[in-house]
Amino acid sequence: MHGFANPRRFLSLAAWLTPALLVSGLLLTAGALAWGLLAVPPDRLMGETVRILFIHVPSAWLGMGGWTAIALSSMAFLVWKHPLAAIAARAAAVPGMAFTAICLASGSIWGRPAWGAWWVWDGRLTSMLVLLFLYAGYVALAQAVERDGGSPRIPAIFGLVGAVNIPIINRSVVWWNSLHQPPSITMGKSAIDAEFLVPLLLAVLGFSLLFGGIMLARMRALIAEMQHESRLRRKAQEAGDA
Repeated sequence: MHGFANPRRFLSLAAWLTPALLVSGLLLTAGALAWGLLAVPPDRLMGETVRILFIHVPSAWLGMGGWTAIALSSMAFLVWKHPLAAIAARAAAVPGMAFTAICLASGSIWGRPAWGAWWVWDGRLTSMLVLLFLYAGYVALAQAVERDGGSPRIPAIFGLVGAVNIPIINRSVVWWNSLHQPPSITMGKSAIDAEFLVPLLLAVLGFSLLFGGIMLARMRALIAEMQHESRLRRKAQEAGDA
């Protein structure tokens, strides 16, 4: 694992893994969404609105998964000083924020016919909104550190502290009275019928592969940008010495 922290080794791996993840993720996501949105029958209670499940649940999963990736990468950077760890955290932030926004938007659309309101301030929704704000703060902080030359430890510490919100999101429907439904999938069992569960799991897998491909692509772009800036500084220094 430590060997892949070498940028050259990582780039050689990511060169073929990035398109593999993106293509497989797109195909699997398209198939799962076509199955879930067009083939499965309406739910006996929620009717046609149940189809939002196939977008909302994977987006929620990856909103939380994105910040988990930030926290783990930040820990690796702070503890082991892996050269790619800070880049991995930055690369996970934007797609994680995008999936969190999709989760909130799709949940609001789903909540309107189910609850009679576009938004309610219950524990699950509020903690997901906090996660969106945390993403925005992390992105701004990481960009400021990169632009102004601050310590990369600052966004890493922020990434670790923000991880406190992940178990709060996960357990919010258990800890507090909530309009949001309780967990439908737990360890070893599911309250979702198989005709909905199979395309849902395929959608989660497809979205996850897409997330992985986007994250690798962003890491490659950030490394290329850093290498370009390093070459420009070196040329400027050589010109100054001459």
